[in-house]
Amino acid sequence: MISALMPNYNRADLAFERGEGAWLYTVDGRRFLDFGSGIATSSVGHNNPHLVQAIAQQAQRVMHVSNLYRVPQAEKLAERLVANSFADSAFFCNSGAEANEGMIKMIRRAQAKSSHPERTRIICFNGAFHGRTLATLSATGNAKYLDGFGPRVEGFDHVPLNNMNAVRDAIGAETAGIMIEPVQGESGIHVADQRFMRELRAACDEYGLFLGVDEVQCGMGRTGRLFAYEWSDITPDILSTAKGIAGGFPIGAILATETVAKAMTAGTHGTTFGGNPLACAAANAVLDVLLAPGFLEGVQARAAQLDAGFDRLIATHPDVFTAHRGLGLLIGLKCRPDVALVQNAAVGEGMLCVTAGDNVLRLLPPLTVTEADCAAALSMLDRAAARVRAHLAATNAENVA
Repeated sequence: MISALMPNYNRADLAFERGEGAWLYTVDGRRFLDFGSGIATSSVGHNNPHLVQAIAQQAQRVMHVSNLYRVPQAEKLAERLVANSFADSAFFCNSGAEANEGMIKMIRRAQAKSSHPERTRIICFNGAFHGRTLATLSATGNAKYLDGFGPRVEGFDHVPLNNMNAVRDAIGAETAGIMIEPVQGESGIHVADQRFMRELRAACDEYGLFLGVDEVQCGMGRTGRLFAYEWSDITPDILSTAKGIAGGFPIGAILATETVAKAMTAGTHGTTFGGNPLACAAANAVLDVLLAPGFLEGVQARAAQLDAGFDRLIATHPDVFTAHRGLGLLIGLKCRPDVALVQNAAVGEGMLCVTAGDNVLRLLPPLTVTEADCAAALSMLDRAAARVRAHLAATNAENVA
């Protein structure tokens, strides 16, 4: 018989009962260093006192009222995000997929209300991941994810990342905007060149397009700045974010300039749960941490520590690791053997990480990860690589025999 939970996840046989900082503890007492962070979501670590207190206090007052009424916690969160980004206005939803779905709608409507209703198509990039709704799956363009779900949603054109000639060739009379992840996560941690990001901004200005930046995974401090677009010194027109924004509590956000946001008049878009008092209290608590003086510089320091350690790992284990890439604490280790083998070896050493496309091991520690935690992670990966090498040697010996 089918399980009570639908079988659409290939779950590891691990169940956690509590966490502390970058560490998780199973129901049977084992301890694991969490370098997956719930897929870049537990941004301020597990059981963060400030976040826990904010959620508990708000839960005791009021959790949900709907957007039929003012939500002071959402107003505060919007004001802080606007003050610390390019944006003039914010909309809150529940997830990254919803944020990207909303971003698509807002780009189209802003074009329509700017006297260009024919502009509905959006240029996306090979290797992207924008979500699991029908529209965001179509924006992603991955045939594996689309299999069995019928016709694709029309309106998305795909080109190679970091290829400006391809972008310009794809721009037509019906193009409304461009949608890009500054760092692609799911397909193997591919970083958009800073020059490419600036050229996209220039092309959007030239053709009257809107530049949409998907920072669901790479935003909220993950790269060492509050938003990854900041590394390129550009100004997007609209941005989606989620995952780490509330440290594990579900909330997504769309940030936009006035030019885009003013098209979203009453009744054009909505959400029941999005931006409720509890979610926004959690997100405000996370912002307290991220915006504290020196915090993001600390993220950059831990990233530099790991980068240097990965160079050593690759030199020591060239038959296991071939390269590392990424930005900040959104890191990919390119593997030579099957990445699942490397991931299993890491789990065997007490370390949790996530796989990605292109045979890459994805490392996403909490942004509060310590120097000692990073040193422990590098030691665990070193031992995991030795495990993999021993396994491969034994397998080769068996095959020869």
